[in-house]
Amino acid sequence: MNEDKTLEILKNAILLEKRGHAFYAKVAQQTSAEAVKQFFSLMAEEELNHVRVLSEQFKNHRAGKKFTPGASAADATFKTAASILTQDLKRQISAADYEAAAIAAAMSMEKNAIQVYASRAAEAQDATEKSFYEWLAKWETEHLNFLSRLDKEITEAIWYDNAFWPF
Repeated sequence: MNEDKTLEILKNAILLEKRGHAFYAKVAQQTSAEAVKQFFSLMAEEELNHVRVLSEQFKNHRAGKKFTPGASAADATFKTAASILTQDLKRQISAADYEAAAIAAAMSMEKNAIQVYASRAAEAQDATEKSFYEWLAKWETEHLNFLSRLDKEITEAIWYDNAFWPF
C-alpha cells in the first residue's frame, strides 16, 4: 500500500475513534443514571485508548514508513465488560429511551469500525500492519459483542414488561 494511502487510513481511523469518544462521553455526561454514566464513560475511555494507539502508529509510520510491533489480536480485551453488565445498568438503560437508543447507535459505530479495520487488515501487505488492524478489529468486536448482549437483554426485558411474548 502506498505511504500516502496508509497515512490517510490511519488519520481516518483516528478520526473514527475520536468521534466514538465524543459520542460516548456526551451520553455519559447527559445521563443521570450512575450505572449508565459509568458504562458510557468506560466506553469513552476505550475509544481514547484506540486514539492513543493509532496516533502512535501514525507517528511511527510517518517517521519510519513502517508499523511498529506491539499490539496483537491476542491482547484485545474489553477490560471490564463482565463487571459492567449489571442488573442496575440494564434496568437504568431500559428505563431511559435516550440511553437505549444510544446503545443502538453505538452498535452501528462499532460495526463500522470493525469493517474499516478488517478491510485494512485484508489489504495489508506488511505482517505487522496486518496484525495491528486485526487487533483493532478484534477490540472493536469485543465492544460490539458486549453492546449486542446488552441490547438483547434490554429488548427482552422490555418485551417481557409489555407482554410481547406470544406464550
